[in-house]
Amino acid sequence: MTGRPLLEGPFRRFGVVYREHTAEVLDIIERLRTWCDAREIEVVLEEDAGRDPDRQIDVVADPVDLVVALGGDGTFLRASRLVVGTAIPVLGVNLGRLGFLTAIPESALEDGLAEVVAGRAVIEHRFRLRAVIQSEGGGHSDDFFALNDIVVHTTGAARVTPLTVGVGSLGDLEEVGSFGADGVIVATPTGSTAYSMSAGGPIIVPDVEAIVVTPICPHSLAVRPLVLPATETISVGSLDAAGEHQVTVDGQVVHHLGPGDRVLIQRESDPLTLVRLPGQTFFNTLRRKLNWAIRSPERA
Repeated sequence: MTGRPLLEGPFRRFGVVYREHTAEVLDIIERLRTWCDAREIEVVLEEDAGRDPDRQIDVVADPVDLVVALGGDGTFLRASRLVVGTAIPVLGVNLGRLGFLTAIPESALEDGLAEVVAGRAVIEHRFRLRAVIQSEGGGHSDDFFALNDIVVHTTGAARVTPLTVGVGSLGDLEEVGSFGADGVIVATPTGSTAYSMSAGGPIIVPDVEAIVVTPICPHSLAVRPLVLPATETISVGSLDAAGEHQVTVDGQVVHHLGPGDRVLIQRESDPLTLVRLPGQTFFNTLRRKLNWAIRSPERA
């Protein structure tokens, strides 16, 4: 996990996405503009905090050198979807509580940006998941992408539902098993510290090429999280013909899952380029943000 490549410029245009429900966000955007203006860096600001998908920043048609996400992990995840299909790096500025994916606290905005522009920031490549919903008749939805996780769960009241999971190649899926649960989480190593971890899944170091399948509150003592090679295709479907289910992507984008439908999930070939500042590592973030294995002071 050492020897990360550096993020190289030049930096002429920043695309900025932000979380609107933060009292100080407009002041922070103004600070960002002032800092960029002094260095002749153009700021392309999204409209309406991304509420209207038709007015989001289009980094394919109008490329930028860096996407800056002002918010918490949710804002970062939204920004990560904007750069699918490109190599544009994403830098997170934490305005929230946890900010596990972010690199810079709001209080250090200018100093952090100076490190980036000076060529001292490092990059990490994080793989995504790509999925489609396949109907019983063989049709399928458009592709959707997740940096953290794809979750299949019931709609409405929380209740146990019968689910089936298959693993293998796309044309040769083997049924792993069926079980009753509130749902199932399919997570990347990046997402292993999010919902999957809360549901009892393992923490996976980002460099590991693996996908985690974590049942949510399974109604069985025999069902446990499953770690699979990232080369596998994973299928998740419901066995409840009358049930209402949905697919949630990174906790934000929701798709309906009808009776007989199944979700086919694979590793996406193009990774996300995530920006970190010098000295930031996965393990020190784990200790600082999640208090992982923090020892109490030794007794005298």
